[in-house]
Amino acid sequence: MHQRTRIKICGLTREADLDAAVMAGADAVGFVLYDKSPRHVSIERAVELARRLPAFVTPVGLFVNASPGAIAQAVHAIPQLLLQFHGDETPDDCAAAGRPYLRAARMAPQFDLLNFAAQYPDALALLLDAHVEGYGGSGKVFDWSLIPRNVPRPVVLSGGLHAGNVIEGIQQARPWAVDVSSGVESAKGIKDAAAIRRFCDAVREADARIAATVA
Repeated sequence: MHQRTRIKICGLTREADLDAAVMAGADAVGFVLYDKSPRHVSIERAVELARRLPAFVTPVGLFVNASPGAIAQAVHAIPQLLLQFHGDETPDDCAAAGRPYLRAARMAPQFDLLNFAAQYPDALALLLDAHVEGYGGSGKVFDWSLIPRNVPRPVVLSGGLHAGNVIEGIQQARPWAVDVSSGVESAKGIKDAAAIRRFCDAVREADARIAATVA
């Protein structure tokens, strides 16, 4: 049975964009705590934004090779923060904070996702993104046929998603969740409320189509 696909809107920097994500039905919002990203926000700014979240919408902090101190500071400042690791973090690095986390995987033809999943048995989910130079969101779509059917952890589909392709992505990959950033932006770090709404509507349309085929 296909369950509802969860939605994460990442790279939020403004109150209006966070409110738009919540109103459109997002399950989670992402704050990029990586200072080399154009969508970077400080921990203090992330705290301000996270305070606006209603119950049952999860704040996610995206880290890239951050120090344990920086992670601890973020967790202390936003107690409900879910961690998302996008760098070269080892399993021990990810587990050190003692908090639930997502582990990003950079998908490429030679990448062994099943082996990668086995190395991170404590991850709540694996976030699958395109393999590009550098870290963080690429805005690029990867070949969804690279995703094995028997991944032992929930999968979050990411990488170049937008309202025009997310239905196909969900139908093909059947992810537990989808993650979008550049696909709902008017500029880097500036979201478009209408694009957010179209994206969330498309996710719900994909779920409805799948439900109709299995009914």
